[in-house]
Amino acid sequence: MKLVFMGTPDFAVASLRRLAEDGHEIIGVFTQPDKPGNRKKLTVPPVKDFALSIGLPVFQPASLRDPAALALLRDLRPELTVVAAYGQILPESVLNVPALGSVNVHGSLLPKYRGAAPINRAILNGERETGVTIMHMAKKLDAGDIISARSTPIDPDEDAEQLFARLAVIGADLLCETIPAIADGTATRIPQNDADATYAAMLSREMSPIDWGGSAEEIVNQIRALVPWPCATMTLDGGRAKVWHALRGGETEDVPGTRRAAKQGIACACGDGKSVVVTEVQYEGGKRMTASAWLNGRRVVPGTVLA
Repeated sequence: MKLVFMGTPDFAVASLRRLAEDGHEIIGVFTQPDKPGNRKKLTVPPVKDFALSIGLPVFQPASLRDPAALALLRDLRPELTVVAAYGQILPESVLNVPALGSVNVHGSLLPKYRGAAPINRAILNGERETGVTIMHMAKKLDAGDIISARSTPIDPDEDAEQLFARLAVIGADLLCETIPAIADGTATRIPQNDADATYAAMLSREMSPIDWGGSAEEIVNQIRALVPWPCATMTLDGGRAKVWHALRGGETEDVPGTRRAAKQGIACACGDGKSVVVTEVQYEGGKRMTASAWLNGRRVVPGTVLA
């Protein structure tokens, strides 16, 4: 099948790789423009990097609403457009170019968690299960008819980065199992129930500071959900530190927010009378390290209350 692929981050690479391995004719890869990174060097989107490595043509329009981008897509004449975490809302004019339409690989069990951050929000909300949905794209965000879906449990210790990687593979597998039905016209179209829809808004740095007045479970979920960006944060030695990993602790009589040095890391009292043990941190300006190493570097003995 002649395909155009649209995607940008690592999540999308798995689908592009599978499409190429399955022998589809990928006539164009659309991805977001390169962005300024450290030391003024441009950061190349993972999809672009992979596409170029296997000799696929790459296009990076600033906006798909640009008439030139639409003309380019029409000139390519794809049978199907496959979208996975592209990062732009596609106008109807773009969606309608391919003869078989446009489909999306979405990282949730729609209609739950429509929007930009479905994987992170599922963890943040303490969901026990999530999945991937392949859907026909429509004008309304993530509201198109469902073609296929596959669920998977969320491990209680799994962070967003790990879940992204798993769902990327699940999505790639499901996509390539679904395409033959799209090609022969037998793909199902199950309308979404808008009444059951929830929205997964973009993440922001304002979500980072940990409120120790919350429950231990809520705080662990926050830490898991915000890896690798923007990361949950806490204060240490009067400065800010990113929290990369934490464990659920036991009962405590300490006032919420009290932090004690412990063998496994930093035990922090929470609002529900339980604790969270922070096991991996990154102090501002420093390297990511175990909390135990951070404590040892300051010669803090277990049981010491930290400022």
